Amino acid sequence: MAPPVSAERSLELRRNLEAVLAEVNEAAAACGRKSGEVTLVAVSKFHPAQDVRALAGFGQMDFGESYVQEALVKREELQDLDLRWHFIGRLQTNKARHVAGSFSLVHSVDSLKLAQTLHKRAQALQTLQEVLLQVNLAGEGQKAGAAADEARRLAQEVRGLDSLALRGLMLLPPMVDEPEQARPWFAALRELRDSLERELGVRLPHLSMGMTGDFRQAIAEGATIVRIGTRIFGERAY
Repeated sequence: MAPPVSAERSLELRRNLEAVLAEVNEAAAACGRKSGEVTLVAVSKFHPAQDVRALAGFGQMDFGESYVQEALVKREELQDLDLRWHFIGRLQTNKARHVAGSFSLVHSVDSLKLAQTLHKRAQALQTLQEVLLQVNLAGEGQKAGAAADEARRLAQEVRGLDSLALRGLMLLPPMVDEPEQARPWFAALRELRDSLERELGVRLPHLSMGMTGDFRQAIAEGATIVRIGTRIFGERAY
């Protein structure tokens, strides 16, 4: 086990976490929502396990990772903690077998092939893997995610895979100059989710949207999960 963080780093992480949680709660209250309706996922990619352990000591239990190998090493090192790991990055089909059963929630399912691979692995492990569909509403070629019409078909297909539990949608909006410019994309994802609920006759409780720069706007449009890294951990050492 790696040595604990310094007292100075521990205090920095605690102050950062408390400040972000306060802002999340304020954003929820501003639109008439309860603070418990929004889960903060601390994005820990490229940050050491010691930082995660320190934050867990302050009550933060949800952490997001984007790279399979890094995530699994970190998860192993912190297996004594009851953490909820979220896989939030682009997931290649050939690595999906390492993800199923290892994460509380996979945010980035964007194809039937990927969903089937997760399903088969979860089935072999006799577990139920919770997933979100990643949607690319802007049709940006450099980003993963299904287009809106594809997401409708994919949602129906995923519902037929009994080792997967579809819990909602995830979005990475286009880069914008001002946070308010991201709001229409968040609203569009909520509208798509609501439409899917009606079409499928099921509840899809989660909207994973909003990061360090725009989580207030995402919460105002219905986000139930916000993914924040830099505000908590500081700049990443790539």
